[in-house]
Amino acid sequence: MPKLLVVSLNYKTPDMTLRSVRSALVAMQGLNAELVLVDNDSGDGSFEKMQAELASADWAQDAPIRLIQSGHNGGFGAGNNVGIRAGWSDGSKPDYVYLLNSDAFPAPDAIKLMQTYLDTHPKAGFAGSYIHGEDGEPHITTFRFPSVWSELEGSMRFGPVSRLLKNKSVPIGVPETTQKVDWLAGASLMMRQSVLDEIGLFDETFFLYFEETDLCLRAARAGHETHYVHDSHVAHIGSVSTGMKVWTRIPQFWLDSRWHYFTKNHGRAYAVLATSMHMLGGLFWRMRRVIQRKPQADPPQFLRDLILHDLQAMVRPLPGKRDAATPIPGRAAVEGLTE
Repeated sequence: MPKLLVVSLNYKTPDMTLRSVRSALVAMQGLNAELVLVDNDSGDGSFEKMQAELASADWAQDAPIRLIQSGHNGGFGAGNNVGIRAGWSDGSKPDYVYLLNSDAFPAPDAIKLMQTYLDTHPKAGFAGSYIHGEDGEPHITTFRFPSVWSELEGSMRFGPVSRLLKNKSVPIGVPETTQKVDWLAGASLMMRQSVLDEIGLFDETFFLYFEETDLCLRAARAGHETHYVHDSHVAHIGSVSTGMKVWTRIPQFWLDSRWHYFTKNHGRAYAVLATSMHMLGGLFWRMRRVIQRKPQADPPQFLRDLILHDLQAMVRPLPGKRDAATPIPGRAAVEGLTE
């Protein structure tokens, strides 16, 4: 029977994380699976609280679960890398790795359905679930890879342009059937260990956002597909640790991640063009806002922050290639480690 490693990453949400873990343990029944719970250097007593609960709760006794510490706050990808590298408790590697957000709750058959799908679809390197809110409303988690055209379409918000570039828009929507996509949100994502061995783990230069986009692109370039599995259902609260829903300004780490994604995967000239297209579309949208009195759609000063950030990034030396095991210094103070 294939071996499965479930990775759950906690950052300052121990109660919710343990609730998610309990759902995962139910969904792991009948599978040859273990769960590793990583506390991503919360520093707020989360580790000790979860440790006490796992030692005393009836549901945790004899459960295939262990709790470890990341040792540093390196971001979403770095924290998950700690869990992936931990492997099985006997030191062996699993056949599959399943990433589950701390605010995500799989249906009892959700994990098994994804593993069975990968077992029977050898071209698929990664598989992700149908994600919905606790109210049952579907979440958009299937996407195309970003491009200069998606930057224009997304920032312009103009019907004729969106229709012309409909096959370039990053969000795909909520597919009604299982299908191949470019990339999936990492809230519920199963990956072949063999693919990770081939392409590497998450690039830890990304503190938060774009890390799963980059990973899926690397897999695609190596010939491995990413599939959305509609029958695997997972409830997801969303943005609990990141605070994205209440952002009053776009964070530096989002701007850093976007720039790194484009420069790493397409080159600096392409990144400059992508920002130029975003600026063109953004200025057009802001002109429409004034004329038609449309509501604000971006965080305050978003376009200004994006342009200034990328102008500064253009004159900085390109970062050298980093091993995924190397932590990024100075990032531990930044809030938000799970998506």
